[in-house]
Amino acid sequence: MKILIVIPARGGSKRIPRKNVRIMCGKPLIAYSIENARALKSIPDFDLDVAVSTDDEELGSIVKKRGVEVIARPAELATDRVTLDPVIFHAVNYMEEEKGIRYDVVITMQATSPTLKTDTVKAAIEYFAAHDFDTVLSATNRPHLSWGVSSEGEYVRNYEKRLNSQELPPNYIETGGFLITRRECVTENARIGKKVSIFEISEDEAVDIDTYPDWILCENILRRRKIMFRTVGKRSVGMGHVYRCLTLAYKLTGHEVVFAASEDSDIGIEKIRESGFNVISIKDDAHFEQVLAEEKPDILINDILDTSAGYMLMAAKYVKRIINFEDVGPGAQYADAVINALYEKGEKLHNEYYGSRYFCIRDEFLEEHPKDFSEEVKNVLVIFGGADPSDLTGRLYNICKRLHKDHPDVEFHFLLGFAYPYADRITTCENEKIFIHKDVKRVSSYMSKMDLAITSQGRTVYELASMGVPAVVLAQNDREAKHVFAGIQNGFINLGIGSETDDETVISTIGWLFDTPNVRREMRKLQLQKDFSKGHERVIRLILDDSDENADG
Repeated sequence: MKILIVIPARGGSKRIPRKNVRIMCGKPLIAYSIENARALKSIPDFDLDVAVSTDDEELGSIVKKRGVEVIARPAELATDRVTLDPVIFHAVNYMEEEKGIRYDVVITMQATSPTLKTDTVKAAIEYFAAHDFDTVLSATNRPHLSWGVSSEGEYVRNYEKRLNSQELPPNYIETGGFLITRRECVTENARIGKKVSIFEISEDEAVDIDTYPDWILCENILRRRKIMFRTVGKRSVGMGHVYRCLTLAYKLTGHEVVFAASEDSDIGIEKIRESGFNVISIKDDAHFEQVLAEEKPDILINDILDTSAGYMLMAAKYVKRIINFEDVGPGAQYADAVINALYEKGEKLHNEYYGSRYFCIRDEFLEEHPKDFSEEVKNVLVIFGGADPSDLTGRLYNICKRLHKDHPDVEFHFLLGFAYPYADRITTCENEKIFIHKDVKRVSSYMSKMDLAITSQGRTVYELASMGVPAVVLAQNDREAKHVFAGIQNGFINLGIGSETDDETVISTIGWLFDTPNVRREMRKLQLQKDFSKGHERVIRLILDDSDENADG
């Protein structure tokens, strides 16, 4: 089958002057269609030629440089009023005379569809070859309630019944990406035969640049990255890694995001799916290597604690950029950036970014405002994360019952994570002012009402600081105890690892804070000196390799 691809490209353009030669994401706009067309030469059994019909010398130079035939378009075919049919007819006749052949199929590909993918055009050609159609053209389905104008000049609806968009009949809009037709259908006034089929393409590939908003949209699509998060979320390690990844995933709007999690991350996988993201269950590193080879992400984000050198070198074979969180293992040196927001370090090393300025706080905390300071403690928050692997919640439940005896007017509010395994053991006891809240969707609204908190040493301490809630901290384990943000310098009383701290110390510390409003006021002042509003912006710039991060300091 002999195929001719014709790319029509004039030098002039009314809405975007000289658009076909303008640089889009590093190369002239016309280069995208040329590269697509040339890549199609690899299709087996297809004898394919590519030519650009243009009236512009600069365009011709760009085309020749890329090894594609240039057809000089006559002036009479280069005006605004001329349709594409005579242009394509002229190009086909020219190429057939030059080559001394007659083509079987003619494909028109517009220079203004830079987001169109080679694989899509290839699939369309194979679809055309496998059926008895005269013409196949690209279109996207956009069902809408639409209106027209009657011959009398009145507005009339183009539908019988108002329905939701998903219930409307198909409404195919031509994209201009490609039009595949039999040679005998190409005449001076037509290119479409009697038997026509639609090859539906995605909205992203359907953009045809005609206006400046189209141009901006295409640039955003072309800059889109495929970003894979590898994370872990199970009762033994908690849910902090999953929550951080989800926070970042929400911020990466416009990019393609996919998750991978170890198959024993049952609660983490459940939470990711509940949040609307795809997640791949990973058996081991060998399985993950297969996933990387198949998914081909542009960026890999590891939120799995320490990595090995072998794992990082394996991942680097498939991914151009790798970002690690909370990684102090031997593999960290091979990452493009290591972000350890929960650790503080005076000097930033070659690829390490430490400290609270890189903490990614959830949006809800940017919308809430701290309550006014209260001399008297009226509401106490108890919160130990999504899973609470050390069951510090259970301990504090009994401790708060004891505190109630000496402080009968204080309310204790327990926020249980959705993965807390012992939720059936603790219940609301109104007579002891203990209230249980399960799997709360908006934690910030509770924090904004609290005068004091008891918590673990993970991401929650940053959220409490943003709300100005003085807190007593009990670490879940040795690793969490190394997160030095939760110290008196930032408004926290840190009692160390929870399993190593006795109940009497916890009770006496909380009671002391009840009785010392000046201490709580100073703790709150230290907390509110921190600004977490820009943390996610700094991290996103590091993930996407935006050089502005260097200017940020």
